[in-house]
Amino acid sequence: MSDKLKFKLAILASGKGSNALNIISYFKNHSDIEIAFVLSNNPEAEVLKRCEESGVETYVFHRKQFYETNQVLEFLEEEKIDFLVLAGFLWLIPENILHAFHDRIINIHPALLPDFGGKGMYGKNVHAAVLQSGVKESGITVHLVNEKYDEGKIIFQKTCGVDENETAASLSQKIKTLEHENYPGVIEKYILEKEII
Repeated sequence: MSDKLKFKLAILASGKGSNALNIISYFKNHSDIEIAFVLSNNPEAEVLKRCEESGVETYVFHRKQFYETNQVLEFLEEEKIDFLVLAGFLWLIPENILHAFHDRIINIHPALLPDFGGKGMYGKNVHAAVLQSGVKESGITVHLVNEKYDEGKIIFQKTCGVDENETAASLSQKIKTLEHENYPGVIEKYILEKEII
């Protein structure tokens, strides 16, 4: 472990934030890892209101700040953030942040990559594509983030069956359950094992 008492994580989220809040809850009293901030590109995101209620600090940025300046990166560096976790954040991460956080940005995808990934493959779009393909199983993929959608190194996958009468809504619920059951623990394992030599 590093000299610091805890590894500091920042979560990037854009919407309701069920994964973000689940991660916050998981690490609430963790001895080695703390959730320092939730960052969002959406000032109206429900996750921001819910973070305020649970006492987690938030930071909102807009597209120009993210892609055309170093403002977001400077904020992360000033706050001594060690890892970034994406939880329903749909923008590509810019080169300056990718470079500064090489192999330290983690994302979750609601299907089994490398299939059903790429631009536009999020939420119901993914589940509809899975059902249309006729595959018998789906699942979640936790991966590192690079400059392309859903193409970073895979660090964890977990499957679930796709029933004959499955709908996008029922599959979505199965996937959400897998995400909540697995994502925080995978983040924890990756961070602690990566840092212990």
